[in-house]
Amino acid sequence: MRFRDFHPNIKIRLVESFVSSLIGSMVTPFMTIYLAMHFGAKVAGLLLLVNVFVGIGMSLIGGYFSDLFGRRKIMLLAEALRLVAFFTMMVSNSPWFESPEITYSMIMLNSICWGLAGPANDAMLIDVSTPDQRRLIYSIGYWASNLSIALGGIAGAFMFENYLFELFMALTIAAAATLFVVYFYITETHFPEKVEIKPFQHITQIFGTYQSVMRDRLFVWFIAGGILVLSMEFQLTSYIGIRLAEEMPTQKFLFWEVDGVKMMGLLRSENTILVALLALFAAKLIVGMKDRVVLVSSCLIFTMGYAALTFSNDIWVLFIMMAVLTIGEVFRVPVEQSYMAAIPPDDKRSAYMAFGALQYNLSMLIVSLTVTLSGFLSSITMGILLTMIGLAGTFILYMITPNLDIRKLEAEQKVV
Repeated sequence: MRFRDFHPNIKIRLVESFVSSLIGSMVTPFMTIYLAMHFGAKVAGLLLLVNVFVGIGMSLIGGYFSDLFGRRKIMLLAEALRLVAFFTMMVSNSPWFESPEITYSMIMLNSICWGLAGPANDAMLIDVSTPDQRRLIYSIGYWASNLSIALGGIAGAFMFENYLFELFMALTIAAAATLFVVYFYITETHFPEKVEIKPFQHITQIFGTYQSVMRDRLFVWFIAGGILVLSMEFQLTSYIGIRLAEEMPTQKFLFWEVDGVKMMGLLRSENTILVALLALFAAKLIVGMKDRVVLVSSCLIFTMGYAALTFSNDIWVLFIMMAVLTIGEVFRVPVEQSYMAAIPPDDKRSAYMAFGALQYNLSMLIVSLTVTLSGFLSSITMGILLTMIGLAGTFILYMITPNLDIRKLEAEQKVV
């Protein structure tokens, strides 16, 4: 299986998402600083919180409408609105005019666009791929995402402060190019039956759609296990970072003195570099291995690696365990996403993808709670608690993978 064997929609989206993510990573991670500079840290925090909830709501709405009207229509609407948002941000941060208020409103509009387009993009990929292709597709997408974020973050760190107008101009050009590509080269992959629904009926239909999703217990347990495991990853820049900053003594590493804060930065860099190096090979290395074995063992490796980071202050142990858990991560992601693609019924793929996207937000909620608890509990207790969270997620996945395999086999038989 090679890249050129994929459906044209997949090849276009993989290339386009890499370019868009590369440019977006030069700006998006630094918008928190932008808002704090103009509105203050407390107000900026509230604004970002509102933005997160808007994104969650629009993701659920986008999943519903994508299944109802088709993927391409929703993607076109989202890309057109995103072009308006980035163009307005560019104008609102130009040498001639500046408006943080308008910029924030466009940040929210961009979140709406991501919410609308995300489930449609995910569902379209499933529509035009076969089960045996998905491991490689998700590995390439994961590799490209990490590489673009790493490169974009480095460039943005040097350019954001003095070249914000130029960065927004680049985003505007990228958005225009994406709209052009979607309009002329992306083909529709979902053709639902036309149903006359009055505007106010959409509200009850949306609730009904997600009620049916939540009645799929296998899917709900799969998401729950994924949330618990994923929350371990976000601990690096939250509790683990705080613990290292407070507890890790300054140590000599090669020619530098490294304290806890620098250690967190080094660990993040190590993870990003290793993912970029290993992700493309992960799909080939696990060829012939059972998905169940790969998923459960990689989640266990991932969890135990982060568990070591919650206890150790030794610089070499931290580096080694980061390498170990990264191996678990690059094996876990494509298999987990492959399972995710096999679960939804054909007519509700976008809705399932939208619900699955809540993993990120709910994982961040767990992280917020653990950071709060760290003010009351000892480091050892916190380490045990976080380890138990990851192991609980791994155990859930271990228990449901036999049924996941059955669901995946049924999906493969439909393709055949």
